[in-house]
Amino acid sequence: MNSFNLNVAKSLLGKNVNLHLKDGSVIVNVQLAEIQKDEMRGEIFVSCISHGKGNRLKIPLRSIAWAKPIDLYIIETRTKN
Repeated sequence: MNSFNLNVAKSLLGKNVNLHLKDGSVIVNVQLAEIQKDEMRGEIFVSCISHGKGNRLKIPLRSIAWAKPIDLYIIETRTKN
């Protein structure tokens, strides 16, 4: 994936992903909930919900380098053993 843009964000809505930010950090296992636009600043944000805790994060779209979809089935079966 070359860059993370609005179309990519829309295609991943409702899915769990690992978000790789441009500063090198990774936000692990979040569900992309919605896309919001700040009319005052003209900036687009991606609203995410962390898996398990349910905390909401609001991340500027321009700060996201790429996203890797993850399969929760694999995570849940490994934790049950």
